Amino acid sequence: MSDLLDELLSKPVGPSIPGRPADPDRDFTRQIEVNGDAAEVTVRGPEGMDPQGSAAACLKAQGLDPAEWEVKGFRSSEWTMPNGQTGLSTRFQFARKAATAQITPDIDELLAVVDSYEPRWPVGGLPEGDHAFVIALGDMQFGKTDGDGVEGTLRRTVECIDRAAELLDVYRGRVDIGHVHVGWLGDHIEGFQSQGGANAWRTGLTLTEQIRLTRRVMLHTALTFAPLAERVSMAAVPGNHGEAVRIAGRGVTRYDDSHDTESLIAVRDALALNDELYGHVECYVPDTDELTVVVDCAGTTVAHAHGHQWRPGKHWEWWRGQAFNKDSAMHQADVLLAGHLHHEFVDTDGLRTFIQPPAMESESTWWRHAKGTTGAPGLIVALTKDGQVPVKEVVR
Repeated sequence: MSDLLDELLSKPVGPSIPGRPADPDRDFTRQIEVNGDAAEVTVRGPEGMDPQGSAAACLKAQGLDPAEWEVKGFRSSEWTMPNGQTGLSTRFQFARKAATAQITPDIDELLAVVDSYEPRWPVGGLPEGDHAFVIALGDMQFGKTDGDGVEGTLRRTVECIDRAAELLDVYRGRVDIGHVHVGWLGDHIEGFQSQGGANAWRTGLTLTEQIRLTRRVMLHTALTFAPLAERVSMAAVPGNHGEAVRIAGRGVTRYDDSHDTESLIAVRDALALNDELYGHVECYVPDTDELTVVVDCAGTTVAHAHGHQWRPGKHWEWWRGQAFNKDSAMHQADVLLAGHLHHEFVDTDGLRTFIQPPAMESESTWWRHAKGTTGAPGLIVALTKDGQVPVKEVVR
């Protein structure tokens, strides 16, 4: 029975062919692509080869010193050569060591820029008045190396905040100002979520360092303005770069889960340790699962949003939609402060005012390559009272 079964199941199998000897021209290959301070090398060869040594030899063959490059990542896979033997294919990603050193600033030097300020408290009590002095800023994207890098953005941010404090004295020559308000409009860090990690190589600070800079700059701002008005307030909203968690490119936690707002919460906790000096400094972030926050500034309801909720030029449509809900705080808003689009823009509709400050970073290199323009960084200060915003000025 077994012979009959074997006969019925038999099939015309082709004859075996001896394995082809390895051909270096076909089986052992090297490929290299160099783009500025980044290089990608792919090597293919038999199992047991030294892939990193072969990749280094490939760099050397192109006149590049392997000692000046370091491996930032690699991907390896096995494949079957025509002779039946196992081959190895490995792709290395190299970065020039000198470039890596340049884009990684000294965090202690950065913090020294912020920590050098000492508050100057007035004699005879804090200034009072019926007007509010509003400061709108955002899109620092600390950690990003584009333009003049982290150092340039940090120094510019601190200097603009200090200039705003000087302007406060200038405007006090015109009106009485008793309230200073600072709107932090999101994207204070570059983060690693907004672009799915694709921006990691061009980000010179770790996530914790980016957050630390944001926190210190916010604290510097609170300490700067605390002696300058009887009421000081700061509000922060979430930006897309500051999102705390994304999985597979999607936000999976609450809308308020943001490093942009958590940084201000940490500053609030620090100020609370000395209620005698800083009890008049208020800090606000959106409610649970929300993206906006409103603050009364001398009778003007000032709303804050990052700006990634609407398409460019559609801010009024978005505002009207939010205001249609009578339970929304946007229903009462007189002024909307927003960031995200990185350029100065002021617009009015009736008695309502839309203010979009420029970014604090100097440029997006991707945008410059695509459109040709760089940034014009700065912040905006404004005077307001009872819904009116008669004065607006860009500080650079």
